Amino acid sequence: MEWERAVSCLPLRAPACELWSVTDAYGELRALLEPGIEQCRDQQIPYVVAITGSVAVGKSTTAEQLRDSLASSPGGARGEVVSSDGFLFPNRVLDAEGLSMRKGFPESYDRAALLEFLGALKSGESDLQVPVYSHEEYDVLSERRALAPSDVVVLEGLHLVRLSESIDFVVYIDADERDIVRWFVERFVALRSTHAFYQQFASLSDEEATAFARQVWDAINGVNLHEYILPTREEADAVLEKGPDHAVRRLRVLRGRMPS
Repeated sequence: MEWERAVSCLPLRAPACELWSVTDAYGELRALLEPGIEQCRDQQIPYVVAITGSVAVGKSTTAEQLRDSLASSPGGARGEVVSSDGFLFPNRVLDAEGLSMRKGFPESYDRAALLEFLGALKSGESDLQVPVYSHEEYDVLSERRALAPSDVVVLEGLHLVRLSESIDFVVYIDADERDIVRWFVERFVALRSTHAFYQQFASLSDEEATAFARQVWDAINGVNLHEYILPTREEADAVLEKGPDHAVRRLRVLRGRMPS
């Protein structure tokens, strides 16, 4: 089956709506996604959900929680999480191209390889493998991970809005930038004692590490957010807005797809 025909599994779009004080954001998303998942199941191709947003906003955790929620309902969907970090160019390539300080920006990704992977998914190809990124090593590894047969593939990472028609539904994770910066700084300070790459900063005091992390945010991640990530927010299918404690406080459906 050609993937161009496979995207016909997409149901009609629903009118925009907002849900405040969401008590079960993943249940709401599950109800929104299940009709499309069932249609893709009938065509024996996976439904592809993208989870995107800023650095440090909690994309990986959200992707895992959504996968688990989709699997929890009766006849639940089998799901796999794939990180677009695996499609970053290796550090040696970024170094050679002078892009080391642009890691995470659109040009640092092997877009052709990511699009090829998505096309293969929607063509119903089996025995697919995905590249693996190590946050421990801060680099793409030479090994690849076999992708299990799935009803849903949750792709998480940066710059996934507007990427490909092979993505059936895009969820943008949003939060106040002051909270995102705090989460980024807290993660940076914590990783100094647990991840090999960050141990080069282990000699810094917490105050020095905090100041350095804020400089990194201002020079790199904040620029990426404002120039490339945030401008795509309103083109996502739904926006999950988080509060200071990472709890979802609002779900906005911008272009949700619902059954006819």
